Amino acid sequence: MSQLDDARNNFIQGMSRIANFWGLPRAMGAIYGIIYLSNEPVPLNVLVKDAGITKGAVSTNIRILGRMGLIHKYIKVGDRKDYYTAEIDFWLIIKKIMKEREKNEFNHAIKSVGNSIQMLKSADVNDSDPAISSFYIERMKEMKGFFDTLDSLVSAFLAIESLSQGTIKKIFDRNRN
Repeated sequence: MSQLDDARNNFIQGMSRIANFWGLPRAMGAIYGIIYLSNEPVPLNVLVKDAGITKGAVSTNIRILGRMGLIHKYIKVGDRKDYYTAEIDFWLIIKKIMKEREKNEFNHAIKSVGNSIQMLKSADVNDSDPAISSFYIERMKEMKGFFDTLDSLVSAFLAIESLSQGTIKKIFDRNRN
C-alpha cells in the first residue's frame, strides 16, 4: 500500500469519525469521504468495495446523503449504473447537517431531558433519596440548558444564513436593473 493510499484511508476514517460526532452513522462518513476524494463520479459497486460494507448499507446511506444534499446522483448517458459526486461547499454541508440535526432525534433528546426533570420533580420523595434526586435534577437542568442554548445557536445560525442569502439576492437583483 502506498503513502497515497494510506493518506486516503486515513482521510476516510476521519470522515467516519466526524460523521459519528455529528450523530450520523460512521459508514455515511466513509461513503462521503470516498466520493469526496474521487476525481470522477463513483458507482455503487466501488463504494461497496471501498467502504467494506454491504450493498444494502451503502444504498441506505446514499439515500440519506442524497436527501441531505451532501452527494448528488450523476447519470452517464448509455450506462445503467448510478454514479455519485460529493457536495464540496462546506458551508452548505454544515447548514444541511444542522437542519437535519434539527429534526426528530435531537428534538426528542431535548424533550426527554425535560421529561426526566419533570419525572424527578413529581417523584414521591419517600421512594427516593432526596440528595440523589436533587443531584439528578441539577445535572439534568445543566444539560437541558446546554441543549437549549445549542438549539438556539443553531436556529440563529440558520436564520442569519437564510437572511444573508435573501439580502445578497436582493442586492444582485437591484444591480441588474
